[in-house]
Amino acid sequence: MPHSTAIREDGAMLVDAGNENAHMETTEVTAAPVSEGNGESQESNGLDNDITMADVGVEGANIPQIKDEAKPDLKLEDLFADIDSDEEFPSSTGQDMKVAPSSPPETNFHVGPSSRASDPEVMRSFYQRLFPWRYLFQWLNHSPTPSKDFGHREFAFTLQNDAYLRYQSFPTFETLRKDVLRLMPSRFEIGPVYSTNPRDRKTLRKASAFKPIAKELCFDIDLTDYDDIRTCCDKANICNKCWQFITMAIKVIDVALRDDFGFKHIMWVYSGRRGAHAWVCDKKTRLMDDQKRRAIAGYLEVIKGGAQSDKRVNVKRPLHPHVARSLDTLKSHFQHDILQDQDPWETDEKFDRLIKLLPNQALKDALRKKWSSAPGRASKAKWADIDVLAKTTKGLDGQALLEAKQDIVLEYTYPRLDIEVSKKLNHLLKSPFVVHPGTGRVCVPIDTRNLNAFDPLAVPTVTELLADIDEWTESGEDSKDGKRIQDWEKTSLKPYVEYFRSFVLSLMKDEMGTTTKVKREQDDNGIEF
Repeated sequence: MPHSTAIREDGAMLVDAGNENAHMETTEVTAAPVSEGNGESQESNGLDNDITMADVGVEGANIPQIKDEAKPDLKLEDLFADIDSDEEFPSSTGQDMKVAPSSPPETNFHVGPSSRASDPEVMRSFYQRLFPWRYLFQWLNHSPTPSKDFGHREFAFTLQNDAYLRYQSFPTFETLRKDVLRLMPSRFEIGPVYSTNPRDRKTLRKASAFKPIAKELCFDIDLTDYDDIRTCCDKANICNKCWQFITMAIKVIDVALRDDFGFKHIMWVYSGRRGAHAWVCDKKTRLMDDQKRRAIAGYLEVIKGGAQSDKRVNVKRPLHPHVARSLDTLKSHFQHDILQDQDPWETDEKFDRLIKLLPNQALKDALRKKWSSAPGRASKAKWADIDVLAKTTKGLDGQALLEAKQDIVLEYTYPRLDIEVSKKLNHLLKSPFVVHPGTGRVCVPIDTRNLNAFDPLAVPTVTELLADIDEWTESGEDSKDGKRIQDWEKTSLKPYVEYFRSFVLSLMKDEMGTTTKVKREQDDNGIEF
């Protein structure tokens, strides 16, 4: 059934999803937001203005009711046995699935030489056959049975016409999957868990009753923020040389989150083009308020100011242990990835920026004279020249020079964070495993245990994955040891889904263990927590 539209008095366009999905309400649609950075995250703004007061206090009237976060009394081994034996879908052809008539039929699309990621049938086949819906649900739900952690979570869809659907929510992964297949968004984003179901926000008597209460702590790193120092590429273009900036950033931020804050469940995800996102999923992290999020973001922010600033690193001495540790990690990267591969000070214009960051005018004059007489002198040699000429410069403060060189190393290697993504509960971020519409690459998790081996240019595209299935199908093998082989297992997406699955299992194990411990304490002490 096609959508019907209406224009509200305030000019907002409304889309009525029709009656085919009882859980859908009239939904506000806005033009897709323009982001300052990579356009891959969106902050949830203007919540109060979007809420309509009503004299109705019904929560989730048209949605299957979701129980509170009380977890079932399950043994952990039983929980994981269930997940181990779980099949994402009973059949890749959909023959065993009960799908509502309004949903598009399950199909076996065969990719051809002219197929592109933007083709609707290509995307439909990906979301039907390869997207790990159940693992996504378990990741966000923290339990094998539906709870408010998932049911009150906001999802946002960017449609093919660039309209932006906010405040979507779903009781189960099946309903989320069904809507994705029906609407075929170019991508979807994940927001916070709200105090009430996002679809019911307009039925509340008080706007303040609708507020975000939980969300992963997220970080966003984008290579466009390195455009003033990377020389190999710019804008949306990337290569393996400039990807090392992301590698350095992950190493520094991941260690700080684990060692300095004690966070355990941290998942890094490739953005699909030129960056990476971190999802810190520990329960204590998800419940942090904005003040704590801002404090952590500020702790990790060292690079400040715009690209036109002469000096963007101003750290106190003695160095904070986090900064000192980061400097030790980044020194080797500076020698190889910056001085050798990026060669940032090759030209007169570029080496002038380096000179501005050094102390002592006599040293600056000597370096400028030497480098101007040797055009094209490599950055690695210029970096060595600083110490050589410093030995013959009168009145030079050696400690000031050392500190200046440390600041330069940090300026060219330390992570450049889109800090606004981390500061607020109500920020939305692109879901793992969606397909980047520009590159066709899947937003896959990054295995930090083998970080240096990750190659963004080798991440599979959606058309390559569907071709993998076609090639596998020709072999005729569809089961192993009596168990049906999942479609994602037939493709190069397999190691990424397996890594995601292991991450989810570890998170759920801790969540279930914590719940069991609290329940035992309640039983023993006879008090409520």
